[in-house]
Amino acid sequence: MIPDHILIGKTENNLSKIIKSGNYSKVAFLLDTNTLNHCFNKISKSIDFQYEKILIDEGEENKNLETSKKVWDKLIEYKFDRKSILINLGGGVICDLGGFVASTFMRGIDFINIPTTLLSQVDASVGGKLGIDYKNIKNVIGVFKEPNKVIIDTNYLITLSERELKSGYAEVIKHCLIRDKIMFDKIHNHEWTDIDWDFIINHSIKIKSDIVKKDLKENGLRKILNFGHTIGHAIETTYLNKLNKFLHGEAIAIGMICEAYISNHINKLRNDELEKITNYIRKVFKLSKVEYYDEIIKNAYFDKKNLSEKIRTSSLKGIGNCEYDIEIKEDIIIQSLNYYNLKCDG
Repeated sequence: MIPDHILIGKTENNLSKIIKSGNYSKVAFLLDTNTLNHCFNKISKSIDFQYEKILIDEGEENKNLETSKKVWDKLIEYKFDRKSILINLGGGVICDLGGFVASTFMRGIDFINIPTTLLSQVDASVGGKLGIDYKNIKNVIGVFKEPNKVIIDTNYLITLSERELKSGYAEVIKHCLIRDKIMFDKIHNHEWTDIDWDFIINHSIKIKSDIVKKDLKENGLRKILNFGHTIGHAIETTYLNKLNKFLHGEAIAIGMICEAYISNHINKLRNDELEKITNYIRKVFKLSKVEYYDEIIKNAYFDKKNLSEKIRTSSLKGIGNCEYDIEIKEDIIIQSLNYYNLKCDG
C-alpha cells in the first residue's frame, strides 16, 4: 500500500489544494538552479498563493551545515512562524536538506517534498530520513520525520539527462534484488529505456513503504534497504572531491556488484545469481574502475549500520531475499572491489 500522504499526479492538480487547506501564514519554495529553470518555471503559472523563493547551489557537495544555515537565515528573514510551510522542489539533496531544515526550524514546521528526479521519487520520497553531510560523512546529521505531503509527478523525469535517470534506476534495481525476484527477472529481460516509469515507481514506493511501516527507525528490517550502500556510500564519499566523481546511483550500482560478490562468498547467493546481477548492472551503467581502496575502507567505517567499530552490511541469500547486520572484514571488501574492477568496462 502507498501511504496516504504520498500523492501521485500532476503538481498543478495537488499543490494549491494542500496549501489552501492548511491555511498557512507563510509559504516558501526551496529550489536549486536546476529546478528553478527546469521545474519551477513549468508550474509557476498555476500557483495561486503568495510565496517566497529560497535558492541554493545544486549538488551533494552543498548538502551541508553551511547551506542549512543559509536556508534558516532566509526563513528568519521572511518572518516564518510555526504555521508556515516549506515546499522542497528538487532531487534528493533538496528533499533531504529541506526536510531537515524544516524539521529543526522552531522545533518543526510543515514541509512538502516534490521530488523531481527518479532517484528521489523511488527512494528519498519514502521513509522520512532527512539529513545533511558533515565532515565528508554522508547523512551523519539528521532526523526521522515524514513530510506532510509528497507529490510524485513523473512529468519531471523528461527534464533529466540519461545519466541522472540511470542514477535513480539503481534504486529500482535494489528494491527488486532485496524483495522481488519476479520483478527483477522482468526488468532483466527488457532494456532499461523501455521501462514503464509510472508502474515501476509505484512498485518501488510500495516495497519501501511496506518495509518502513514495519521498521521506521531502522532498528532491524529497514536495514535491507541499504543493500549496496555500505560500499556504495563509501565510494561516493571517497570520490566526492575528485574530478571523476560518481552520482549517488552510480556508486550504489558499484556497491551492489561488490555486495553481491560478498553475498556469494559469505552467504547463499548462487554463482549464477551473482553473474546475473553483475552482468545486468554492467549492461545498464558501463561504469569506470575504482581506485583509492584505503579511502573507501576508511569511509566504510562511518556507515550508520556499523556497531562497535565493525563494518556491517546487508547481504543477499538469493535474488529477492535479503538479510541485515552481516559483519564483514576489510579483506572481503578489497576482494569485492577487485571483482568489480575485473568485470568493469572502464
